[in-house]
Amino acid sequence: MPDQRAIVIDDLKAFLRTVQKPNRPIDSIAETDGLVASGLIDSLAIVQIVAHLEGKYGIDFAAGGVDPERFASMGSIADLVMEKRA
Repeated sequence: MPDQRAIVIDDLKAFLRTVQKPNRPIDSIAETDGLVASGLIDSLAIVQIVAHLEGKYGIDFAAGGVDPERFASMGSIADLVMEKRA
């Protein structure tokens, strides 16, 4: 059985490629690196990530709000998705 968290990370990487800043390869970013701090995305891209997760995984962030710390890295986002889907 495939690792569901790894699938979420792969999906997230694919989505981040559509919103990332130019000249900052996503493959140079570790799972624990800060997405905004590393320069991969700007803070406005967090809104796009939220919308993507709502559409792709059916997560309703309106009910519980959005904690920016949970969107700091690919790993923290994957953990959030796994938690919300459990």
